[in-house]
Amino acid sequence: MLFVFPLNVASAVFVVTAYATGCDSLPGALTKSGKPPVVGVTVAADPRVVPLGSVVYIDGIGEREVHDIGGAVKGHRLDLFVGSCGEARRFGRQQRQVRVVRAAGEPRRP
Repeated sequence: MLFVFPLNVASAVFVVTAYATGCDSLPGALTKSGKPPVVGVTVAADPRVVPLGSVVYIDGIGEREVHDIGGAVKGHRLDLFVGSCGEARRFGRQQRQVRVVRAAGEPRRP
């Protein structure tokens, strides 16, 4: 069963992969949120688990904002936007602890 995490409470292990312009997406393509993908910011998630606009903390990586979804991003999976195809290949497939730090629609904290 899929679920959305309560803010700052739950964490779970996700399978994390990476994608880049030119090998997994077309140059100039926008994310599902209508924004261009940004290295170090954009992550794709299953919106039934982590809705678009949510901010997640990925252990060992840091905070990312869910701007996109992906055909293979189902359940407890995330896909990080990175700068190159080589970087995406080197990142591979990893298991990381993930926590939602700000749910979609919540105001940013000062």
